[in-house]
Amino acid sequence: MTMNSGKVFLGVVAGLAAGAALGVLFAPEKDSKARKLISKRTDDLIDAVNEKIEDKFKKVMDVVTERLKKAKSDEATPYEKESQSRL
Repeated sequence: MTMNSGKVFLGVVAGLAAGAALGVLFAPEKDSKARKLISKRTDDLIDAVNEKIEDKFKKVMDVVTERLKKAKSDEATPYEKESQSRL
């Protein structure tokens, strides 16, 4: 996901959250039910965003790890490369 599409995603998520909260607040239900519904939807939204963040973080860490391994193997001396290939 590029930086621009990441901003779009966050904007959409924020818009959905605001719309859901306003919809529940103006719905003809008792205040306690509305608060519980807002709380549940907010928790669900937070869980979804956290899952997305964890997924992106894992992908970034995988890329960084692979690049570090490649850089390390590129810097190894011929003797070190031969030793590593035997393991």
